[in-house]
Amino acid sequence: MPNRAVVITISDRCSAGLAEDRSGPAIIEALPDLDASLVHREIVPDEVARIRGLASAWIGRCELILSTGGTGVSPRDVTPEALTPLVAQDLPGFGEAMRMRAFESKPTSILSRGGAGVAAGSLIVWMPGSPRAVRECLQWLTPAIREACQLLRGQSPH
Repeated sequence: MPNRAVVITISDRCSAGLAEDRSGPAIIEALPDLDASLVHREIVPDEVARIRGLASAWIGRCELILSTGGTGVSPRDVTPEALTPLVAQDLPGFGEAMRMRAFESKPTSILSRGGAGVAAGSLIVWMPGSPRAVRECLQWLTPAIREACQLLRGQSPH
């Protein structure tokens, strides 16, 4: 049975229809590699309450919540503030891997506040907002995401 996945794009411009969401579709393209199927996709503005409310509604109802956007240092980048309080188990290696792998080609990647954690049986991963960053991050994180989902489902990956 594939992992159930929710994809959240966090963008003021995309949620207002002023820009096309290209990062959410980049996540969706990677779902087969994550042994996952899409159960819900939504675009929300950079607002803590909206982000937190949407993620909260799916925690425990799916194995994966994957978000893109809002991880930088501008005043409207609030994804970590919205999602971190939901996390029972922090997984700092996800954010560390995203930043350090990207640092090789883009030194400013260390400004990203991408990360991950577990809440009530759901793995939550928040990634940067560009399609390229999403593709790269998911390529690097796929083995860990797949194994985490197996463990959260009570299955041994070995």
